[in-house]
Amino acid sequence: MSKTKFEILAYEDSPLGPLCLRRRELLSQPGTIVTEVTLNHEFLMSSLYTDSERELARIAIEMHSGDDLDVLVGGLGLGYTAREALKSKRVARVEVVELLPQVIAWLADGLVPLSSELCSEQRLVVTQGDVYGSLAGPPQDLFDVIMIDVDHSPDERLGEDSVSFYSTQGLQAARQHLADNGVLAVWSYAENSPFADALRDVFTQVRVEPVTYANLLIDEQPTDWLFFASG
Repeated sequence: MSKTKFEILAYEDSPLGPLCLRRRELLSQPGTIVTEVTLNHEFLMSSLYTDSERELARIAIEMHSGDDLDVLVGGLGLGYTAREALKSKRVARVEVVELLPQVIAWLADGLVPLSSELCSEQRLVVTQGDVYGSLAGPPQDLFDVIMIDVDHSPDERLGEDSVSFYSTQGLQAARQHLADNGVLAVWSYAENSPFADALRDVFTQVRVEPVTYANLLIDEQPTDWLFFASG
């Protein structure tokens, strides 16, 4: 960490706009170092608060009763969703599909907090691609658990290519990629009743879980929303 207590680790263009990876010490919590990502100069994610990302993986795997699970994670981010999935001994393999090659390079180059741990994990495979596009097409492989942690919410997306995924038709296509008794899990920063209804049109069991955490930086308690579906 530099003496300035603020460091730009990477700044580069992407199809979604300027992408920045930065590391800083919190002025309000001296000694606490966080890694953050911004996209189009807007905050995207942080290593400081990862409760809901980890809960997405934990609950989805808990909902599946099987072993030797094959897991697909849409969106690498800082790697906390994938790492939580890999904590389960019932998980045989985790494939992460990440749209931006820059984000994959951050992991490979050791720039994110979980780089060393994830790069040494033999059950993890990270590939570059569009997870929404893959789920819209015919399945090549079937997964026991599919987790999507890409957009801010069904209504606030990073790009318009994912809009169809949140519809009944898009979810029907995605469901074809699940093995028997498979679980679909989707992260959102906001509650979304129309999306929950679309899930109920396609799946027999739908579960919506709010995850509230204390954000000491803004002295608030934000709530993220997790959507789970199976059957």
